[in-house]
Amino acid sequence: MPQTTLQKRLIKPKGGLIDVRSTLHHFALITYALPKSRLEKYIPADRFEIAEFMINGRSQALLSAVPFYDEDFRFVHLAPWLKFGFGQTNHRVYVIDRQTGEHGVWFFGTTLGSPIVYAARWLWGIPWHYARYQMNCQYDAKNGRYATFSFQVASNWCEAAIDITDTGAPMTRLDGFTSLEEMQLILTHPVDGFYYRLNGRLGSYSVWHDLIPLTIGQPKNLYFGLYERLGLLSRAEMQKPHSILICPQTEFEVYLPPKNLVS
Repeated sequence: MPQTTLQKRLIKPKGGLIDVRSTLHHFALITYALPKSRLEKYIPADRFEIAEFMINGRSQALLSAVPFYDEDFRFVHLAPWLKFGFGQTNHRVYVIDRQTGEHGVWFFGTTLGSPIVYAARWLWGIPWHYARYQMNCQYDAKNGRYATFSFQVASNWCEAAIDITDTGAPMTRLDGFTSLEEMQLILTHPVDGFYYRLNGRLGSYSVWHDLIPLTIGQPKNLYFGLYERLGLLSRAEMQKPHSILICPQTEFEVYLPPKNLVS
């Protein structure tokens, strides 16, 4: 079943006039296992079930920070010559949509290092927040791994420090998943994202991307102010992620405009 669903997600859907395409550089997926109870008050239970996984013998939810650099963010059909480059970090929880039974992600929000954030907030009420990014990411193509991978994010909404080591070892099945295909479907290939719009109502948008070639990372120093402020993780817990996966480059499409949902 996971393999069948994954193959369907790899079929590129027909897009629209204002869809966005971007090449993502220095992509990382930093995932934490935590008790579902810490997340429940932030996610509407009538619409979404927080997915749980058996990790180290305990039923746990999963939360990910996903930092990367948008090299050429562009409205591919409307104005493909107009390109923007900026840092971005998505903060998401893995959920199941009760209406469809499909796995997806719930976004707490996103930081972006571009004024584009203000247009998106005004037009669509997306929980995007401006941030200033400093990155030091040096990829060693000869050895197939990063020599240095570091992000510093200055943000009133989610200050972040990301300093990780790339082992260069290819991704394998992680604890909590029964197969590599299940892990790819849920963890690395969700296509539908949900969130509270700035007016408190539900919103959604979808993405498409191919399978992402990922290597395994290890933490050196990690901090996310949002997780501490919401009581999701302590500073000590942030140093012990469930997993870190890294990719030097991949391409995403974002289907816009977002949808307004009724819970």
